[in-house]
Amino acid sequence: MGGDKGRVLPFVRREHKRREPKRDLPTGTFARGSRLAAVPVMYAGRRVAGFGKRAAGGDADDITRQIRLRTAQHLFDVMGELKGCVAKLGQLLGLLEWGLPRDLAEPYRAALARLHDSAPPMLPGAVHAELTKHLGPHWRSLLPQFDDRAAAAASVGQVHRGCWHDGTPVAVKIMYPGARAAVSADLAVLRRIAPLFGVLLPAADTASVVNALCAEIGAELDYAREAANQRAFTAAFADDPDVVVSRVVAQYGDVLVTEWLDGIPLSHLVNQSKPAARDRVGVLVLRFLLSAPARVGLVYGDAHPGNFLLMPDGRLGIVDFGACTSWPREFLDVASEVGAALLTQSPHDLESAMRRHGFVAPGRALDIASVLARLQPVRDALLATTYPLTEKWLREQVRLVTDLRLTNVLRQLTMPAEHTAMLRSFLGGVAVLCQLHTDVPLRAECTRWYPETVAAAGL
Repeated sequence: MGGDKGRVLPFVRREHKRREPKRDLPTGTFARGSRLAAVPVMYAGRRVAGFGKRAAGGDADDITRQIRLRTAQHLFDVMGELKGCVAKLGQLLGLLEWGLPRDLAEPYRAALARLHDSAPPMLPGAVHAELTKHLGPHWRSLLPQFDDRAAAAASVGQVHRGCWHDGTPVAVKIMYPGARAAVSADLAVLRRIAPLFGVLLPAADTASVVNALCAEIGAELDYAREAANQRAFTAAFADDPDVVVSRVVAQYGDVLVTEWLDGIPLSHLVNQSKPAARDRVGVLVLRFLLSAPARVGLVYGDAHPGNFLLMPDGRLGIVDFGACTSWPREFLDVASEVGAALLTQSPHDLESAMRRHGFVAPGRALDIASVLARLQPVRDALLATTYPLTEKWLREQVRLVTDLRLTNVLRQLTMPAEHTAMLRSFLGGVAVLCQLHTDVPLRAECTRWYPETVAAAGL
């Protein structure tokens, strides 16, 4: 599950008698914060060194590229080592990296790709110790076949392939020792740096949004909660023609055992499949993400290519249900009111809806005509039979969002913290669909799952 979930890995049993180095996560707030703080310090040092190389006649473009490459590798190596909240943010950056200009994104691509699925693994001795701790000293009777090599690594745990005592092929997800303390330290770090996000959105309550995001990530440490989420999705999507969710086999403390899905991760399809095949899979991703709240009452918050698989029968396999949160049904009111104003292109109605639902701070001026123009792609996607999402399109949207000029109207907006889960799911989903170059049938899928909301919006 996750990363190379589709590879068939041989089962091995190894006895490790030699003493292994301790590989717990760094957990102290100071230790974790100082590692992150070292990134900009070393970046500044590289820039100073670069000035000297340029003065000595070095190629300016090559020097700049090397600085970006080394900084990217350093940043995401640190994120991969720290895992926890930091790695989750790195995964989100890895998705949005597709939206950066090509000349800027190229040095970051390899480092980001490593972060998604290749965080430093636990060694076999540590893995066995965790299984003994949570399943008991005779865990081999439950898992007579178990691969000591991790099949995938995530932000707070890693996955191994095994076989349950009844013969079921399973994925065994094991939390890293020290993950809870590490995430707790990350919460403190992220709260401290929350004001930095105000550079992009000075009108936003960034502290509340960061707190909400950290609360969601903290909840992912509860494997009993994740198992309950997965059981809910398994029941809701049972016999679905488009989607398959693996069954939860068992959950013991910080170990979650689920059926193994043999599929091809979407990350392998992006550059290897024909456009029509990628488009079909993208539509299935859209359908899953849109339908989940209506069918399960939960938002699927961890949309990235490693969590989606193309199954041999053509269905979309879904894994990793830790980042699922309750669906705020009042969001449908937001969608219908904002949608109606967009369709009628009414500046007055749009401003009223945005102020009423907390997207503009009280008393703050708003250039509503510019907001209406900025949201034109959403209107186009709702009106069109299909709307093409591409890397080029995403690149333009990221450029507009991150434009630091005072004239950027998005800098006048904020977002209620209760919509953080929706934003996380939306950003991840859009990034995946753009990578797959999906022609999105947004109106049809919205109508299928939320007909009353669509009707209220006037579609």
